[in-house]
Amino acid sequence: MPPSSQGQHSLGHPAIPVQSPGGLVRFNTAPSGAAEAALLACCGSRRWAHRLAAHRPYPDIGALLAAADEASYDLSAADLAEALADESSADLHHSAPQAAQTALRAAHAAYESRFRHAFVICLDAVRPTEQLDQVLAGIRSRLANEADEERAVTADELRRLARERLAHLVADRP
Repeated sequence: MPPSSQGQHSLGHPAIPVQSPGGLVRFNTAPSGAAEAALLACCGSRRWAHRLAAHRPYPDIGALLAAADEASYDLSAADLAEALADESSADLHHSAPQAAQTALRAAHAAYESRFRHAFVICLDAVRPTEQLDQVLAGIRSRLANEADEERAVTADELRRLARERLAHLVADRP
């Protein structure tokens, strides 16, 4: 996985620096445009980002994550497509064996050919040494899904990714 994956298969980069103490306070008080840009790095749906930014301030991280989940569940097919268009299939670190790089690229290509969007999976509970196997197994398994079933699985994985990215964005740690 790429060095920045931190338990995720695809990672956005926050537009405002909120990882210092008071991250939630800084997020709550950021200008609307900056907050939305940071949220778009968590999930590429403009409607999702606008909704979360518009409902600030959040009293605590739990309230923010609950709002993010609710907004994720309300994504339309167009919102989901917009968010997925912002995702990319991650490569392994350049020092990974060539065979692993090739296997991952081939698996992503097969998935993207079938479903017409990047493969997303949240790896927050997976050890870094097991991530490649988890991604390859996930792709193999999900290639057997029908389009509607895969859309539901993908939406849930995207929700989990957005939630993890959002928690990281407002983390009260340096």
